[in-house]
Amino acid sequence: MLKNLVKLSLVSAAAVCALASCSPKEATPWDEMENVLSRIKAPSFPDNTYTISDYYTEGDSLYTNAINLAIKTCSESGGGTVVIPDGTFKTAPIRLLSNVNLHLSDSTLLKFVTDVELFDTVLTRIEGIDCYNISPLIYAYEATNVAITGKGVMDGCADTTNWFTPARLKGVVNENGDKVNEKTLLYQMKEDSLPVEQRVFIGKEGIRPQFINLYKCKNVLLESFTLHNSPFWLIHPLMCENVTVKGVTMQSHGTNNDGCDPESCRDVLIDSCRFDTGDDCIAIKSGRDQDGRRWNMPCENVIVRNCSMKDGHAGVAMGSEITGGVSNVWIEDCVMDSPNLDRIIRIKSNAERGGEVQNIFARNITVGECRQSILGFELQYWYVYDGPYLPYFHNIHLENITSKKSQYVLNLEGFEDKVQARDIVIKNCTFDGVTSPEINHIVGVEDITFENVVVNGKPYTYKGN
Repeated sequence: MLKNLVKLSLVSAAAVCALASCSPKEATPWDEMENVLSRIKAPSFPDNTYTISDYYTEGDSLYTNAINLAIKTCSESGGGTVVIPDGTFKTAPIRLLSNVNLHLSDSTLLKFVTDVELFDTVLTRIEGIDCYNISPLIYAYEATNVAITGKGVMDGCADTTNWFTPARLKGVVNENGDKVNEKTLLYQMKEDSLPVEQRVFIGKEGIRPQFINLYKCKNVLLESFTLHNSPFWLIHPLMCENVTVKGVTMQSHGTNNDGCDPESCRDVLIDSCRFDTGDDCIAIKSGRDQDGRRWNMPCENVIVRNCSMKDGHAGVAMGSEITGGVSNVWIEDCVMDSPNLDRIIRIKSNAERGGEVQNIFARNITVGECRQSILGFELQYWYVYDGPYLPYFHNIHLENITSKKSQYVLNLEGFEDKVQARDIVIKNCTFDGVTSPEINHIVGVEDITFENVVVNGKPYTYKGN
């Protein structure tokens, strides 16, 4: 009799479903985001504590040796937490190792020196180009289970007397009348296909370093601290997997002061961070030109949520170094607002860098104002109008975005004679204060859909290019 009741129950459920014409819920891209999110786990550490003052040698002018020795001891002893206590500490670059949580106490101020003679040379990548350069202020290579946590402040001390002198930024004039600096030398090495082992920058010849560069690391947590005055990009995970950046404040207005730039990474969460930067707040990357093609490593599965963005060239950018491609980016529940924020979402490359950018989804974004556009494309970035490696941008969806002021809704600069961007959907959005009479500026982009969109108080119907 029990079997008959079970059969009856199943038949009844099937009948109800048929009457209601129900069907399994269709999966959405946001369901896939939840799958990615379930894989991203912050590392845990043994309950062992190492305080840097216990490793300090009286008479040392810096805490570099104490910090690095505490980290080395912690890692070699099985891992734990290295504590930088309340107070002000000056240091040269720090090397982070496996199974170490570098913890900044609430009233910690960690200040980094600018004397390049105190910087080791390490393998890294500058603007998508592989090289050996003076060390980032905090650097890890092939480390597993690493963290920087705590509410303290780290100051890179970059200003116009050191990292931002005119000679470093603008270069000096050589015998040919060209302006040359360290970065232009690296660009030429890349153009000449010089082996990476010969692209070496030491001491005073060093290129401005990143603040935090984690290279080929797994299981990373960066949480709660504040960064100021960076020489270059602030946070640069490179070829990393399972990365969480949470509750970090990035406030730095120097040249090339991108906030967080995951490059050729997989499974990245950027959550509840605050950005006020001199360049893109977030820029997702995957290598440049032949270096990017040699590695051929996309940046994929990146989640940005609950963040606030003020000044910067973009709230979330992809590029311009995206030769390896970018796939699967989700942006949600963010607030972006500043007259000095150029674009909300920006995708940029050119026909020398190439790269496929696909599956970009944004929803629930509140924009006070931005200078230019809600969505911006630059397929001829940095005035490169032709080349053998055409970039391709497609499947980009924006939903439930409100904005009070911008010049354009879309400013999509593609190629005039070919279509290399398509499948753009703008849905359930309200854009007020759009100041350009054209509303959109679109070149070389097809398959654009507007659905339930209001612009300057009126329902908007897109009529094509």
